[in-house]
Order: sequence, then C-alpha cells, then structure tokens
Amino acid sequence: MNGKNINYYLIDGDVSGRVKCTFSNWTGVAYRIPRTEIEKCYNRDDLNRSGVYMLFGIDDQTGKDVVYIGQAGTRGVLNRLQDHKRNEDENYWSEAIVFTSSNNFLGQTDICYLENRLYNLAVSAKRYDAKNDNIPPQGNLTEEKKSELDDFIEYVKLMVGILGHKVFEPYVERPNIDQGLQVSETTEEILCYSTRGGDFEGKGQQTPDGFVVFRGSRLKPELSDSCPHSARAARERYSAVINEYMLTEDVLLSSPSCAASFLSGISVNGKDVWVNDDGDSLNTIERRGQ
Repeated sequence: MNGKNINYYLIDGDVSGRVKCTFSNWTGVAYRIPRTEIEKCYNRDDLNRSGVYMLFGIDDQTGKDVVYIGQAGTRGVLNRLQDHKRNEDENYWSEAIVFTSSNNFLGQTDICYLENRLYNLAVSAKRYDAKNDNIPPQGNLTEEKKSELDDFIEYVKLMVGILGHKVFEPYVERPNIDQGLQVSETTEEILCYSTRGGDFEGKGQQTPDGFVVFRGSRLKPELSDSCPHSARAARERYSAVINEYMLTEDVLLSSPSCAASFLSGISVNGKDVWVNDDGDSLNTIERRGQ
C-alpha cells in the first residue's frame, strides 16, 4: 500500500477532545467526538449532512469492546448522535467516529450500503461485539457506484484505525483457514506449543497487538496453583469461545507467556515454549532477526 497523507486537526487543542481528519485527494471527512462534547458541534455544517457513524464503548457485563454502526440521512449525523445520547439504554458508548463528505454526495442508498458493509467487516474481524439489532440490505447499486463506495470504505477503515480502533482488522490474516489446527501457508511464522502427553495443543502467532492463539487449539482443563492471574482472567474472558476446552475462535492474549499459560494452565516462559515447524523457539527466532 502506498503512503497516505493525513490532515489531523485538534479542534479543541487537546488530544482527548474533538478531532477532524481528512486524507489528501479524498472527499470524505471524519470526526472523532467524545460523548461529552457532542453539544459543541452544532456550528459544524458537515455534521448536519448524511453519513455513517460508529459508537465505541465497553460492555458492562462482559468487559468487551463494543461498537454500534449506524447511518444518518437528511436529518444529519449530529441529530442521530443526540438521539443515541438521550437514550437511557445506550450508556455503553463513550465516543463516536463520524464520516460525512465534503461535497455532500452520500445519498440514502449510499449510506445503507456503507452501513451494511462496515457492519459485516466489523463482525468478520471479531475484535468488537456489534450492538446493532438491524442492518439494512446493501440495496441495488450500479457497478460504478459500488466501486466508488468500496474505495470510500477503504479510507474509512484506515481512518478508524488511526483514530484508535482496530474494529475492522482481524487479529491475523489467515485466508482459507479450516476448522482445527490447520493454518494457511500465507501466514509468516506459525508457532505451536504442546506436550507429549497430549494434555493440550495450540498454534498461534505473535502480532503487533500481542499473541493470537488460533481457533482449534485445545486447552488443558486443570489450572495449577502457579497459573498467572492474567491467564486465569483470559480463560474467564474468553469462556464463550471455549467449547469442551477447545477454542472456537481466535483469541488475543497480551504476550507469548500469557498465551502459553492460557493453554497449559501453568506458569511458563512463552518465548521458550512456542516453537516453529523446525523446532526453533520464539527466543531463537527473535535473536536471529536482530
């Protein structure tokens, strides 16, 4: 991918306040707006236009990151944000990211398509729980219009990541992966950790976010007294995707050691026990790369 030039404007002169962002040669306009600052936005004409938006927060019950993806028609995005803020059942979100256009080109069919595609991308990435109850169909668009909106979506994905939410980015890129411990040959360095006794068996990959343990990995049922708190907490956090001690989804852990303890139920140095197909430990791999 080529380099991108982004214009990042701190509206309030504060990194925790409102932000307006644009890319060079892109008609889209992005805003990050804290929930507490919505009332300050009424003098911004582009927020009274049609567009799409995302509400970000944390679920009080599960502690997981959540997102709501919505659209706003002729009433404008700002009015929709106010609706959400006034709703007493929607106290989970703390900030919104909004996308409109500088030339007001987004029509009703366009924003339905954008909402549909962005929702499905977020669900596929599996980083955030989507709060939406209903999603509109994509609608009937010409081939040319779909191409234009798909380009718009690529910029949206970049911008949302820049603004601090990797909601559209899978933990790892593993196309055509099957159930079980099979992984795609397109991944860079797949690591495994298991015991001869077969108490547990897992595969995973180190990423910029931490360490991902792949779906199909099998966990040891028992946790020893030495098992770190972080690994115990991770088993609780991911209990919904553990079926008979097997992972049904990829899960992200904070480090190789946390991931190894998550699998084995004991305290262990992950850089010593995660190995590649040649038997080289993660420690050896990292020293070789220095």
